[in-house]
Amino acid sequence: MRVFVTGASGWIGSAVTDELLAAGHEVVGLARSDAAAASVAAKGAAVQRGDLDDLDSLRAGAEGADAIVHLAFKHDFSNFAESGRAERAAVELFGELLDGTGRALLLASVVAGLTSGRAATEDDANPSAGPDAPRGGAENLALGFAERGVRAVALRFSATVHGRGDHGFIAELSRVARDRGVAAYVGEGTNRWAAVHRLDAARLVRLALESAPAGAIVHAVAEEGVATRDIATELGAALGLPTASVDPEDAAEHFGWIARFFALDLRASSALTRARFGWEPTGPSLADDIRAGYYTR
Repeated sequence: MRVFVTGASGWIGSAVTDELLAAGHEVVGLARSDAAAASVAAKGAAVQRGDLDDLDSLRAGAEGADAIVHLAFKHDFSNFAESGRAERAAVELFGELLDGTGRALLLASVVAGLTSGRAATEDDANPSAGPDAPRGGAENLALGFAERGVRAVALRFSATVHGRGDHGFIAELSRVARDRGVAAYVGEGTNRWAAVHRLDAARLVRLALESAPAGAIVHAVAEEGVATRDIATELGAALGLPTASVDPEDAAEHFGWIARFFALDLRASSALTRARFGWEPTGPSLADDIRAGYYTR
């Protein structure tokens, strides 16, 4: 298949691009900078210059594609509402382009906010709907196109997609620990984060592209829930720092923007995904990657 991948040079997208190319697919990757374009081209993929605010570039990349894997997102937590509006506009465009074609639209989503007090499953509906919802309600918007002849699939990623070179949540927690001189967690630290290795996540995206039916939801989850206290303990050991609890009332001051996420319980199961698609994670655990020193620099 000829696959248009947004976020093709990003943390997950670059691994997905490698996975798709290795499986014999043709990739057109969206690139918003010269550096991103060079990275995508070096992998052997075609380049479509543009970004999520440039709907003409999204249209140009998508029109000739057999499938769209939409992984890009504007992670601007200072203006999250605007990020959601951009996300919704992109998904609306993709859905209209693929309307009635039977072609695939795979959309990156998250396991956050699905349930309370238990691990989220693939059968749990996303409560975020409408243009003012988090991430623009894009998951439900995309899945709605399944009724209009689009093979829409939701890719729900773990709270942390980890590995060598990760610059996401765990890297930010490591930076805060180094700055503060302590690897901290919020309250009792019993809330848990689902986790998956980057390469396992990329393999699941390929499997979903090749075989998931319209309306499917897949969970890229290897570890159902790692206690945030354990994450802090591993970071502390790797950095040579003590571990301590931070009162929830002081979390925002201590952690900054990531406090709102580190205090959440983001457990999720992938049992249905594994059974339905024959996916079995084989990569290192989150603790393995922290111990390997990937988050000490």
